[in-house]
Amino acid sequence: MAEKQISLPAKLINGGIAGIIGVTCVFPIDLTKTRLQNQRNGHQAYKSIMDCLVKTLRSEGYFGMYRGAAVNLTLVTPEKAVKLAANDFFRHHFLQDGKPLTIYKEMLAGCGAGICQVIITTPMEMLKIQMQDAGRLASQKKILSGIHCSSPGTKHLATIPALSRLYNVGPTSLPKPVSATQIARELVCTEGIRGLYKGLGATLLRDVPFSIIYFPLFANLNKLGQSCPEERAPFYHSFLAGCAAGSTAAVCVNPCDVIKTRLQSLNKGANEETYHGIKDCARKIWLKEGPSAFLKGAGCRALVIAPLFGIVQVVYFLGVGESIIELAQYNRFAP
Repeated sequence: MAEKQISLPAKLINGGIAGIIGVTCVFPIDLTKTRLQNQRNGHQAYKSIMDCLVKTLRSEGYFGMYRGAAVNLTLVTPEKAVKLAANDFFRHHFLQDGKPLTIYKEMLAGCGAGICQVIITTPMEMLKIQMQDAGRLASQKKILSGIHCSSPGTKHLATIPALSRLYNVGPTSLPKPVSATQIARELVCTEGIRGLYKGLGATLLRDVPFSIIYFPLFANLNKLGQSCPEERAPFYHSFLAGCAAGSTAAVCVNPCDVIKTRLQSLNKGANEETYHGIKDCARKIWLKEGPSAFLKGAGCRALVIAPLFGIVQVVYFLGVGESIIELAQYNRFAP
């Protein structure tokens, strides 16, 4: 089947709609993933996915489940548009005489898409993680206060002093809510634009392999639903193919996601390690928490990515963006 060509405005609309729907549906699980990944061995605030969800709901309320969602909803439209558009661009570029793409070229196209998207993904994840992890720090402080562990040897620190002021980090205080705009402003003022791109290498390490796995796997799974090469697969098959490919890729790169989350978490809890780069982070996690720590949040990540990319592919393959543009053009020129 010839590669489907879609205009850039349609891709923006498709990516935006799919991203907004997907993020709204699965964001509480994504928040749970971040908090579980940031937990070290010792005094853990959460024991499981459900325990984290229940405690977050009780202590922070319904809207606490969506802490950090605003920045995700704002940037998910360009992020998904860039990711999908870049993959389409590279797939089209690699096509020769209408021949189907080899698996190698499909992986290369996915690699290109992963590299392009980190321009938006890195600052989005950076801001989102600070918002999501604030509740975990508050819960940890309550636990430590209850068992009298706030001793001289117990540290409460923040990597960035400005963020320490915003979060009011201290041995006797709980984090106060701040906006993503405040965090972004403080980071830019103290570290410049590179402050928003902390963890860029780790983000590349996660997103490039993810795209290399996801796009070829989805394309081949989706082909199984086509009755003939000229026809599209049914929308439900595209949804299931997106879910299967997304969850598989998510679990495969989860160790990289754990490293990325740790590196991008600027505020630290009691006696939590600070890391100096990808190698240092991976080594300390391996030595102090064991290899199983690299799979923290893997279940949550699969639950987040599966429906998110399933929805993305349904919207993309149903041509929602194209339909909206056609309707707008019809209304514009209608008598």
